[in-house]
Order: sequence, then C-alpha cells, then structure tokens
Amino acid sequence: MKITKLKIQGTYLVELNPIIDERGYFVRTYEKELFESYKLETNWLQENQSLSKQLHTIRGMHFQKPPYAETKLIRVIQGKVLDVFIDLRKNSATYGTWDSVELSQDNNLCVYIPRGFAHGFCTLTVMTTVCYKVNSTYNPESEGIISWNDSSLAIDWPTSKPSISDKDSSGSNFKNFVSPF
Repeated sequence: MKITKLKIQGTYLVELNPIIDERGYFVRTYEKELFESYKLETNWLQENQSLSKQLHTIRGMHFQKPPYAETKLIRVIQGKVLDVFIDLRKNSATYGTWDSVELSQDNNLCVYIPRGFAHGFCTLTVMTTVCYKVNSTYNPESEGIISWNDSSLAIDWPTSKPSISDKDSSGSNFKNFVSPF
C-alpha cells in the first residue's frame, strides 16, 4: 500500500497492492499503522456502500456539518467513477478548490478525504458499486449539499445531463455557501 499527497492539503491517493494469482487476488484495503504514520484518521465508525445502475449517475456534492463532519476513505469495488471533492474549510489556502480522482475496480486506488470537504462522484460505467469508510455516523440534520453543476466551481464532469436525485439537484450555490468549517 502506498499513500501519496494530492494537490489539496489533507487529501491523499491510496494505492493498493493486490497479490494476484490464477485463483484471483487478495488485497489489503486499509492498514491502521500505515495511516497513523501519515497522521491520518484510523477510527472508522461506519462503512457505506452504494450501487448506481446507470452510466453518468451523479451522487453529491454532500457534506456533514460539525460535529458530524466526516473523513472518508473511498474505493470502487465494481465499475468506475470520477470521484470529486471540494475544499469547504474557510481558512484553507485551497478553499473553494476542487480536485478529482478516477477510481475503478481495476486501478486499485482509493481516495482519502478529510473533514471539511464536499464529496460526490459520477459513474463512468453501468452497475457501479462504491464503498467508503467514515469516521462519524450519519446525522440527517447536519447534511449539506453543494450544487453539482455550480458554474462558479466549474467542475469538469464527464456529462452535462446526469441521472441525479431531486435531493442532489437542489444543492446550494457555492457563492451563497457559509462554511461551518
């Protein structure tokens, strides 16, 4: 397993190292001591999984307000996504900046996103399963959503006509967003 810093402070790419033979593979997807050596979260309280059946399904851009803000470790176990995250930390040098990573069942990558980020993804295949660990339990009253297609953020999505829920379509504009972080 290899951990590499991404361009936004606090975000990391985690490269898994599967052992492959004629039977299939074995891969370690998390190692507490390695994460601790990078001073990353190791107290995962919940693991979530989503299945998106359609190509170009967007889920996001979600976040939890403090004290329920979440650090996430995200990987794809079936299919492929463009995983996107926005820095919502008001005192950060990269506040309002977004980054993305392509995660797939084949590339053996995970992304680590700390508290203070909005997160979402767009499926690049049909039947896509995303699995992610979080360090806080979900609290519906603390949920927030930034508009996936906010022109001020100019996120480079692979589609302009996604399959998206009504809830995710009603996200707030980033210019009107007041950061709780």
